[in-house]
Amino acid sequence: MNNIKKELQDLEKKLSNNKLNVEKSERKNIEKILNEIRNKINITENNQPSAAQSTVKLSRHPERPTTLDIIKNITNDFIEFHGDRYYRDDQAIIGGIGFIENIPVTLIGHQKGRSTKENIKRHFGMAHPEGYRKALRLMREAELFGRPIINFIDTPGAYPGIGAEERGQSRAIAHNLYIMSDLKTPIISIITGEGGSGGALALSVADRLYMLSNSIYSVISPEGCAAILWKDSSKASEAAAALHLTAEDIYKLKIIDGIIEEPGKGAFTDHRETAKRIKTVLLSSLNELLKIKVQTLIQNRYTKYRNIGSFSE
Repeated sequence: MNNIKKELQDLEKKLSNNKLNVEKSERKNIEKILNEIRNKINITENNQPSAAQSTVKLSRHPERPTTLDIIKNITNDFIEFHGDRYYRDDQAIIGGIGFIENIPVTLIGHQKGRSTKENIKRHFGMAHPEGYRKALRLMREAELFGRPIINFIDTPGAYPGIGAEERGQSRAIAHNLYIMSDLKTPIISIITGEGGSGGALALSVADRLYMLSNSIYSVISPEGCAAILWKDSSKASEAAAALHLTAEDIYKLKIIDGIIEEPGKGAFTDHRETAKRIKTVLLSSLNELLKIKVQTLIQNRYTKYRNIGSFSE
């Protein structure tokens, strides 16, 4: 593209300096053609994916480590629990107990599939109300036994089906936010891929919130935003940049507490190294949070979220 632009500039310069052996009658046609070429180059450059859109693509990479991949690499053992005790077991949310080094913890997270068949089973990581109720059931159990809670977030959003709405999708999410704000045990949440809308918020109320460097956190997907604002989902790249959804953007806004750098070209290149880096951050946070008295922990959590979004003119 740069070579074409250079040749175009040289041609325009020669034309303006009368160094091209052309008739005056042809000059206007040549100028018109050059102008069309210039416009096409500008359109092509404007349609290139923004840096934010490139991050969006990495956050959705099919080989990115799932919650189960991470848990397998950071715990000595893991026992998965099932069901919300009301309706059924939602495969889009997994949870259970395990040890990180010698610290007993409750681990919960969105789970995507690798194959199309598994993704259908997992609802592409989009949880139903029963999934969020299962997560809350495990969190309350963790509070009862004094275990820290670790949440892994990777979802495009809550499942948007009619059945989910009929069973109280919005209420299930809101109830999680309400209860998590006052849970008497440390909570650490990590956005490992997509952090989409209320589906992500339902596991995000935490004493420490981190993001992998190529993950995203947003109220809406870039495609959804572009479709609403411009009636054109092809403008997703512009929407991604406007949404400020990258880890760096979110950190600057003081919504998260830190960024976990991914190895190589992204977490998909090395699951074990990614998990190792997550584990290092978790151990550091756990050692800090477990020393804080419960009432102080809850007050700090309240203050943390009250301060998000504050600004001065």
